Amino acid sequence: MMPARVLLLVSLFLIVACSEQRDTGQTGNTLTLDQILGRDLSPEQVTRNFDPEQVARGQALFRKNCAACHGQNAEGTPDWRKPLENGRYPPPPLDGTAHAWHHSTEELKNFILNGGPPGEGRMPGWAGILADQEVDDILVWIKSLWPDEVYQGWYTRIENRPK
Repeated sequence: MMPARVLLLVSLFLIVACSEQRDTGQTGNTLTLDQILGRDLSPEQVTRNFDPEQVARGQALFRKNCAACHGQNAEGTPDWRKPLENGRYPPPPLDGTAHAWHHSTEELKNFILNGGPPGEGRMPGWAGILADQEVDDILVWIKSLWPDEVYQGWYTRIENRPK
């Protein structure tokens, strides 16, 4: 019974977290990350130390495996916020303008390997097709696209949150 409750709570958290979305510029309103998160950002600036070779590998792997759905530059599908006729949502942007940054690296890797998120989209699982290192490379490239403000908020509030 306890694992079911934990799963329910995690699912509810993900639904709520994914409902907060950054404006893509369609309305001309750009929200700051602290407005989106509803709390103050850490005054400490997070430095990205991505390996340029890993970023390049990730970009090539993304374009080979992911771009058909998410776009060459991870810009997503037009009207990605509107459900399709089947009720599912089209592929969102992964460039920091949607909600990918609401998830930890571990959660993003799980979505890539196992598909998902469950019930929301049609993303297939890539386990057995992409190696763990390839998924890691893709995620580094995706995170390299995120604006500094988004990366800062993601790192301080999602990735590096106290456990």
